[in-house]
Amino acid sequence: MHSDEPYLMPAYVKLLVADAARSASFYELLGFTRVHQDPVFIHLRWARYADLFLVATPPGVSLAGQRGLGVVLCFSATGDLGIETIAARAAAAGAAIDGPRDQPWHTREVLVTDPDGYRACFVEPSTADRA
Repeated sequence: MHSDEPYLMPAYVKLLVADAARSASFYELLGFTRVHQDPVFIHLRWARYADLFLVATPPGVSLAGQRGLGVVLCFSATGDLGIETIAARAAAAGAAIDGPRDQPWHTREVLVTDPDGYRACFVEPSTADRA
């Protein structure tokens, strides 16, 4: 569990997932920290004010089809964990990845698809900007 003091989150993301424990394990593998869990949801944190809630699908609700169509969750990867490591961890877990690649807006990004089909983008400054 995370040791930061509680704070009011100005924004966060909630994802409806088929198996919250499986999804939480996947996101923890990528570098998220588990803050809290109960039978209905798991609260994960990438960084301060970058929180993700995984909400268990209610009984009888189907998640058939692509989820998050047109939405990409983006997280800054400027700490100790770079996008190359995130990409390798995601690939080792069997996730679809796109990148890493440099973008014209001066970032290097990798796009990871989670077990439920949601897409998360991890971003760091481009190599040219870090030199």
